[in-house]
Amino acid sequence: MLDRQGRVELVLVGDAASILIPGLPRARTGAGRLRGLRLLHTHLTPDGLSHEDLMDLLFLRLDSVGVLTVDAFGAPLQFQSAHLLPPPPDGTGAAADDTYRVQPPLAWDRVETDFTAEAEMLEDELSRVVDHARQAGDDTRAVLVSVAAAPRAVQERHLAELTELARTAGVTVTGSLIQRVADVHPRHILGQTKLAELEVLALRGQASLIVFDGELSPAQLRSLAELTERKVLDRTQLILDIFAQHATTRAGKLQVELAQLKYALPRLVGKNRAMDRLMGGIGGRGPGETKLETDRRRVRERMTRIRKELDGLRRQRSYTRARRSRQGLPLVALVGYTNAGKSTLLNALTRSEVLSADKLFATLDPATRRLRFPRERELVLADTVGFIRNLPKELMEAFRATLEELEAADLLLHVVDAAHPELDAHIEAVDSILADLELTGIARVMLLNKWDAADEDTRAVLSARYPDAVPVSALTGQGLDRASRVLERRLFEAAAGEAGPSPGPDRSRQGGSAFPCGQTPHDV
Repeated sequence: MLDRQGRVELVLVGDAASILIPGLPRARTGAGRLRGLRLLHTHLTPDGLSHEDLMDLLFLRLDSVGVLTVDAFGAPLQFQSAHLLPPPPDGTGAAADDTYRVQPPLAWDRVETDFTAEAEMLEDELSRVVDHARQAGDDTRAVLVSVAAAPRAVQERHLAELTELARTAGVTVTGSLIQRVADVHPRHILGQTKLAELEVLALRGQASLIVFDGELSPAQLRSLAELTERKVLDRTQLILDIFAQHATTRAGKLQVELAQLKYALPRLVGKNRAMDRLMGGIGGRGPGETKLETDRRRVRERMTRIRKELDGLRRQRSYTRARRSRQGLPLVALVGYTNAGKSTLLNALTRSEVLSADKLFATLDPATRRLRFPRERELVLADTVGFIRNLPKELMEAFRATLEELEAADLLLHVVDAAHPELDAHIEAVDSILADLELTGIARVMLLNKWDAADEDTRAVLSARYPDAVPVSALTGQGLDRASRVLERRLFEAAAGEAGPSPGPDRSRQGGSAFPCGQTPHDV
C-alpha cells in the first residue's frame, strides 16, 4: 500500500492465490474522496487484474490498484492498473464496466503514469458530482435494497412504499436492488456479486446511505458495516427517524425515544472496540464494568424513567376519557393505513386545522375534536397514528399509550385509500394490527376515502366487494353527509332504539347538512 507521496504505508504477504487486506483507516473517506492509498501487488501468473482486484478497488475506494506479473524466477514482466471513474452528474447508469477504467498491460519499465495527479483529478471530478447533487437539493442520497423470499412483484411494491418512507424522511432515492432468495442469510444477507452490484449502484448515484426493506439483525448490520463504508439502515430505523422528525408533543417525543432505545439496546453488542475498554478511576476499580455494560445500564435507566413519565401521561388521558364518559360523549376513533387521509377527513368533518400532509406518518400525536349534529347530539372524533405493514414491535409497545384511545372507542372509522393499488394489502395490515391490539370486538365502519381519485372500474369493484363501506372524499366533501348520517345512526339511533323511540323530529334527515353549522371545533 503506497500513499500519494510514494511512501510504503503497509506491506501485505499472502499466498499464491490471494492476499488478505486488513481494516484500513477511514480518515479520508467521504462522498467525493478516495482512500489516499493505492495497492500494488504481484501475480505469480501472467494474468492481469482479476475481478477480486477490481472489487477491492471499488469497496475500499482506493486511488488505484496495480498488478505486476513476474516470471518463474521472480523477475518483473508486465504492469496493469485500474482506477474508478466518476459517475455522470445526473447519476444515471449503473453498469459495472462504466465504474472503473482498466488500463492495458504494459512492460513494467514503460509505465509513465503519474498516479498522484491521476487520483487528484479523479477526486476533483467526484467532488463536482457531489456538489451538483447538493445544489439540486439532494443532501442525503440512498439506494434501497430488498432481499426476501417473496416474488419480485411483491418486493417491487414493498420498495415503492419504502421509497415513500425515504421521501418522507427527506432522503433522495437514486437506485434500488432486488434479490429473491429461498432463505435470507443470517449474517451476510447478500452474496459477493450482489454486494458488488450494490456498491456500483451507490457509487453511480453518489449515495451515502443504503436502506434495507425489513429489519436487520445486529449480526447483519455489523457484517454490512464491515463490507461497505456507507451508512446502513433498515426499515425500522427509517420509520423511527420519521417519527422523531414528526413528534411534537412531550408524549410523542418520549414514545419515539423509548422506541429508539429499545431498538438500539440489543445492537450495542460489539458496536466498536472502544466499548470493550474497562472503566478506570474512582468508582471504576475492582471487578470493573466494561464500557459496553455501562452503556447498556444507562440505556435501561433512561428507559425506566421514560416509562414512568409515560405512565403519568397515560393516567392523564384516562382522566380525560373518564370525564368524556361522564358527559355521555361517544368516542369515534379514526384508524387506517398511513397516508389514507385520516387527518384531512377529521378537518373536513369538524372544520379543524389539524396538520395533514401527503406524507407517511404525518400524524403521531392523537388529536380529538367534537362533531356536533343538528339535533343537539355530539361525539368526539379522535385521529390516531397511521398503521403500516410489519409495524415494528418497538413502535407498537412504545405507542401503547397513544393507542389506548382506540380501546375506549365506541366505534372505529376505518379510513381506506380507495385509489391506492395496494388497498387490499392495506386493509389486511390494519386488520392484523387491530387483532394484535385485541380491538376486533369494537364495531367498525369503513370509509373509502379519495373516491374522487379512483377510476370507474376500481369504484365498481370496491362497491361490489365492500357493499357496506361509505365512499367519501375528504378533499372535495363528496359523501361526507352520508358518512355523518351513518355515524349518527350507529351511535345514537341504535342506542335510542334499545331504550325506546326518541321524541321530536329528526332534522338531520330533512335535507340539511349533518355537519356543525357555525360551530367551532373543540379540542377535548
